[in-house]
Amino acid sequence: MPLDHQRFLDSLHHLRSFGASGVGKGVVRPAFSAADIDARAWLADQLRACGLTVHVDPAGSVFGLAEGKSLLLGSHTDSQPEGGWLDGALGVMAALEIAKARFEDGLAPVSVVSFQDEEGRFGVTTGSSLWSGTLDLVSADTLTDQSGVAFAEARALMEGKSAEFVDPARFSGFIEMHIEQGPVMDGTADVVGVVSDIVGIRDMKITFEGQQNHAGTTPMALRRDAFQALSGFNTLLNERLRNVVTPQTVWTIGHVSLHPNASSIVPSKVTFSMQWRDGDADRLARMEAVIRETANEIAQIHEMKLSYGPLLGLEPVAMDKHLRTALQESADEHAQDRWRTMPSGALHDATNVSALIPAAMLFVPSINGISHAFEEDTDESDLVTGLDVLAGAVAHLV
Repeated sequence: MPLDHQRFLDSLHHLRSFGASGVGKGVVRPAFSAADIDARAWLADQLRACGLTVHVDPAGSVFGLAEGKSLLLGSHTDSQPEGGWLDGALGVMAALEIAKARFEDGLAPVSVVSFQDEEGRFGVTTGSSLWSGTLDLVSADTLTDQSGVAFAEARALMEGKSAEFVDPARFSGFIEMHIEQGPVMDGTADVVGVVSDIVGIRDMKITFEGQQNHAGTTPMALRRDAFQALSGFNTLLNERLRNVVTPQTVWTIGHVSLHPNASSIVPSKVTFSMQWRDGDADRLARMEAVIRETANEIAQIHEMKLSYGPLLGLEPVAMDKHLRTALQESADEHAQDRWRTMPSGALHDATNVSALIPAAMLFVPSINGISHAFEEDTDESDLVTGLDVLAGAVAHLV
């Protein structure tokens, strides 16, 4: 297969121009932003140029479809509010280069996908969740981002959408190439990771509501301060989870909305995100119980009203053995003894896709283990090696 390594890198850099932050290689390309929509239009043109039929599904995910049954490659092209140039984009541009090379050489084609809203502006891997059926469109349309924009409103911005989702039966499997987004391979000789399994995730919003009052005249003992409730919750939760979790378990309060958010007012309300991840579904459930019990206790102590948003999440999944074997054989050829088998601590579209068709993943290192930040980067020689390993696996499978 006549891969063009420079063309592949040029495509990655061109995609970066859509929403370039001006800080290093950083990207600001959230789902359904103008930059995201423009990037998807450019991708659609690239897919047509290598003989694929473009299909934009109701969620805004962009597919380049081959004739007949085919292997599906890809990831996502939306970014975090402050994101890097490779997260998701790498998998789509690698898929595009393989599609181009096979088209030019007259080989059996592959299909390509860029799922929409993998980064969770509205939910958790929204586009692939809708495609897999773990989320329905009616429910998704009511989801809102942190500014109150509804998913229905945002997806209406994308033109040319079909009313139908792509039939998964037309695909033999799915492989997603991605940066590791962690520190495991960085600093070692390894340049490729073949993913064994992906952790599960749970995500929900929690709200404490107390009493707004004057910050200068309200005695501390009489306050129903929502922020103090959040602070107490965080401290108590960390203590209580110690006997439940493993060193690989993570949990995060990543977004906090305080009302009225003024320096001279005792805050009456706080809504915050609560997210936790682990490779064991039972442990995820035990963590949920601890989180709810702790929130309830804190609400009573601080005289707060307590409410929850919907619980979103995905189950831990193992990658398909047949596809993994193809990746491992290709890694032996192109990376020799510089690759490893490893789990993914980050969530990916492959989790949802695995419910429909066999799925597998391939990692390349992240410099200093940094991702979801403007500093995110990978040595370009490692990007090329990852492309070669992916293409070699495709050659084994197609």
